[in-house]
Amino acid sequence: MSAMSSRAENVFVLGLDERNRELLHDLPHLVGYRFHALLGREELMHGEPVPLHDLLQKAESRLEAFDGPIDAIVGYWDFPVSSMVPILCRRRGLPSPPLEAVLKCEDKYWSRLEQQKVCNAHPPFALVDLDNPKPPPGMDFPMWLKPVKSYSSELAFKADDPEQFADAAGRIRKRISRVGEAFDCVLSMVDLPPEVAEAGGQACLAEEEIRGHEITVEGYCRNGRVHVYGVIDSLLYPGASSFLRYQYPSSAPAEVTERMIDVADRVVRQIGLNNSTFNIEYFWDQERDRINIVEVNPRLSQSHAPLFEYVDGLPNYQCMVSLALGRDPQLPFRQGPYRVAAKWFLRRFSDAYVRRCPNRDEIERVRREVPDTIVDIVAKEGRRLSGLPSQDSYSYELAALYLGADDETELNEKYQRCLELLPFELDE
Repeated sequence: MSAMSSRAENVFVLGLDERNRELLHDLPHLVGYRFHALLGREELMHGEPVPLHDLLQKAESRLEAFDGPIDAIVGYWDFPVSSMVPILCRRRGLPSPPLEAVLKCEDKYWSRLEQQKVCNAHPPFALVDLDNPKPPPGMDFPMWLKPVKSYSSELAFKADDPEQFADAAGRIRKRISRVGEAFDCVLSMVDLPPEVAEAGGQACLAEEEIRGHEITVEGYCRNGRVHVYGVIDSLLYPGASSFLRYQYPSSAPAEVTERMIDVADRVVRQIGLNNSTFNIEYFWDQERDRINIVEVNPRLSQSHAPLFEYVDGLPNYQCMVSLALGRDPQLPFRQGPYRVAAKWFLRRFSDAYVRRCPNRDEIERVRREVPDTIVDIVAKEGRRLSGLPSQDSYSYELAALYLGADDETELNEKYQRCLELLPFELDE
């Protein structure tokens, strides 16, 4: 609680869900905060296309109906939440990152244009005309095609040849308006450089494939100064482009992570992402000792929140809430109960009908046998996996497991035990 205030401060959270509510309640000085849900995650993540105007109006009406002062508005999800936060804060004079800086991160094309002004840590890239899709001249296969704005890794496709390129462009063209129309609406709220304005929010980007060890740098910027508080490994399923787990802390050499932190500092300041948390995903190509930015996110990663709590003693939400209240974040370091932690993704690589998911008793047994484990069941009984929202283009997520351990061997053993205790029944 602020020394200036004897009342609890009201923090509104866009898309607050139960697991993250519990993590927020682990923050110190809890007596000083009251967390309020502002729109449910289901409301925010559904709609064809995303109903941005309606969402902003609903959020405004709920804020206006609140009987008390509004001290902060925060969010930890991707678009539209990441863009709604600065819009709603600006209307109330609350601390937040500038909307223009958030959009420079959200728009993959604009982000690349900003990155190349201060570093060469990115792959060759070019816009693609979806009505007449052709591989950009001077770029080599394999390439990734992706909308300039989408959810998660939805509508991101790898192309190894011109035929796959044309197929990917056709699939993106059919679905790009779902998020693209709402993104156009937000882009219209700021002054755009001519090339970004011409491309618009329903453009498609091609990038040469980058490879290597995937690493995320997470931090915040306050008063123009960049601080990094964690470096996390992202490990893929063998032979696939879908994540197996996020692991903290990173096992990469300090010299490599220091280069990533230096690039993060330059890029975040170039973009002007002030008073904001961020996470920047990189590939480290060990053979060529080269780092490349995958993407810049103008928010913390809620997937990493339990990992910071396991290892450092507090979830990264401490930074988000402090910044939103206009204060310097104070995060502990290596004061948690475990030395290593991971978020594991239990996936299937082909569609199926979900006949049965683990029940409450089975999940409770996991918590008894493997203490401190968090289990998130994503699959829904009685539905096909292909009907799940916000999946990547190559796999279906059945569940996520958060685990802490003393070393990587124990981490793997705990994960295997959890798999034995969580039965799924799937039909082709």
